[in-house]
Amino acid sequence: MSVAAPVPVSSAVLVWARQESGYALERVAEKLAVAPERLAEWERGERQPTMRQIEMLARVFHRPLSLFFQPKPPSLPPLAAEYRRLPGIVPGAESPELRLALRKMSARREAMLQLLIELGESTAVFDLAAHLAESPVAVAERLRAALGVSPMHQREWSNEWQAWAAWRTAVERLGVLVFQFSKIPPEEARGLALLRTPLPVAAVNPKEIPEIRAFTLIHEVVHLMLAAAKEEAPAARETRDDEAWAAVERFAEETASQTLVPEAMLAQEIQAGALPRHDWDLSDVRSLARRFKITPLAMATRLRGSGYFDWAHYQGWKRAWESFVATLKPRSGGYAHPVELTLGRAGRPFTRTVLEALDANRITPVNAARYLDLKFEHFEKLRAALTKRPGAEAADE
Repeated sequence: MSVAAPVPVSSAVLVWARQESGYALERVAEKLAVAPERLAEWERGERQPTMRQIEMLARVFHRPLSLFFQPKPPSLPPLAAEYRRLPGIVPGAESPELRLALRKMSARREAMLQLLIELGESTAVFDLAAHLAESPVAVAERLRAALGVSPMHQREWSNEWQAWAAWRTAVERLGVLVFQFSKIPPEEARGLALLRTPLPVAAVNPKEIPEIRAFTLIHEVVHLMLAAAKEEAPAARETRDDEAWAAVERFAEETASQTLVPEAMLAQEIQAGALPRHDWDLSDVRSLARRFKITPLAMATRLRGSGYFDWAHYQGWKRAWESFVATLKPRSGGYAHPVELTLGRAGRPFTRTVLEALDANRITPVNAARYLDLKFEHFEKLRAALTKRPGAEAADE
């Protein structure tokens, strides 16, 4: 019985590929069905893997096969030099899933910039900035005006999916790439931002309901505004302690809340609905939340912020809400077509640019399929979907 021959590879490259992808040695060994001791021997250069094992490593790490035949590891800046500080995430110790998502979004942004150059098109400029010394209300008014979302348009949205699509489109018009990242639990990351210019990135977790995605998106845009004003630095360079950073997060949350629910519009909707009917109970808050297409908890927080009820009432309401939520059945994920996943993940501006580059013979069908992570056989459906009004194309992945 023949035994597959070992293939000489750089042990330093093997170590780099695993560590840069965020994997512990034991987890990689499990995926390859080899003993951890054997993988450690590869990384020390005492043994060599077979070709099949190298191919498996490339798939696990989502790296090109050619990388493993380089004499030394590539020199790349840390991922934390791009994304904003995230609660509970230690720069350099991100999960493999989050590191992969960050790499993919960063590569997508770089591809977008290159394709725009190839097509001779200009790059949109995100020129909004915010300072922590400002009032969140003032920043929200400025952001809302730039987004171009009027109270009339907001009232016309028939459901939360239309609302999410409208907020996303409005943010994309500002020169921001809006992506979605998959396979990451919301507890790890609900949203993130790549603080790069031009074309900064605001990304959200598609495992969240659309009402939460909209808030998360605006929240991330506020962080982009703070970064534009040099009030915030990427995670690798952020030096604030936890207390100071919590103040930054509160500023972003309050500004996002004021953007989605402006004070004047809130008062008008309360009056129009003759609220509260029952001392701001669950039904009152849920009714008002439906008008703005946000979650009841977000609406309760907004009402407390505007003084419609005090802290004690809010705490009691929140306990009642949590008890109610505990009685609900979990939502099923459902099925999403690959085209819907692509539009949800990559967004319309990026998708449209890739197709334009393909039509102009600037890239090959193979490259287009790789950029969009979509088989070429689905491209006609993708083109048809782009002609339709943005909607519920952001299902779970």
